[in-house]
Amino acid sequence: MVEQSGTALLLEQICNHHEDKIMPLGAFKAALMGTAGASGAVAASGGTETAYSGYKVHTFLTSANFVVSTGGDIDFMVVAGGGGGASGGIDYGGGGGGGAGGLRTSAAYTVVPATYTITVGGGGGAGSGEFNDGGQGNDSVAPFDTSITSAGGGYGGAGQRTSANNGAAGGSGGGGGGLNNTGGIATGGAGNTPSTSPAQGFDGADGMVGTGFFGGGGGGAGEVGETGSTTVGGDGGDGLQNLYRTGSNVYYAGGGGSGGGSQGPKSSGGQGGGADGARTGAGPVPSPGTANSGGGGGGGVEQYEAGSAGGSGIVVIRYAA
Repeated sequence: MVEQSGTALLLEQICNHHEDKIMPLGAFKAALMGTAGASGAVAASGGTETAYSGYKVHTFLTSANFVVSTGGDIDFMVVAGGGGGASGGIDYGGGGGGGAGGLRTSAAYTVVPATYTITVGGGGGAGSGEFNDGGQGNDSVAPFDTSITSAGGGYGGAGQRTSANNGAAGGSGGGGGGLNNTGGIATGGAGNTPSTSPAQGFDGADGMVGTGFFGGGGGGAGEVGETGSTTVGGDGGDGLQNLYRTGSNVYYAGGGGSGGGSQGPKSSGGQGGGADGARTGAGPVPSPGTANSGGGGGGGVEQYEAGSAGGSGIVVIRYAA
């Protein structure tokens, strides 16, 4: 008979004493995930609840709780509010377009039973009056075990004859203002700020200097904003398509178009709710970015000075039903 050491004997006694109380690994996992139904599907409530083709969907257009009673794998999309477009100024200075809100997605992400407070970011305000930047978009947050934050879109920079402002960094960057002079270029804001992988958005475009003096388009979730030409403001960058909400692809997070002059058509917002920019002599201030798209606001110009607000964000969660 081999004599056990004191330590080994003590461990054996502890294990024997608690053998019937140790939870098997499978039972531990089941307790952590919650009591599974017959299909093992997630059970949850919150937001606007819909269903299609074997999926249940929770859509959050405003901030609310997502309550998980049975854990499992979900797919999600989190889109922040778009940045506001800037106002223009005297002598045809064009305001930069607002950047789109950051867009982040994930598939087969595991959640455990808990109450998650979903935050849906609002769009940034419009640059009003003469020569004012737009407002920064607001973040959207899904606070799972690793908190998922999409950053608000950067605001567009104001433009006028004697000076122009840079666009702001954000989920996607805002466009720089246009300058009717020979000063320095107003740069577009950096997208994907803070940095995520994959990128949550792209850069805004620089404003023009001199003859064109039109602002740069706001960046979108799918591409950079466009720099204006001598006849038209820069278009907003396109967003990205996602099908989680309905099963059909829809664009989200397009950048706002910048303010431009009377020589050409007004600039276009990017696909995904980006607002068009204003054009000299073409009517009133631009419409805002589309609600619950994360689209950037449009830039204003000269006598139609004000820019427009960015669109609010959205959070969509789906799972197999």
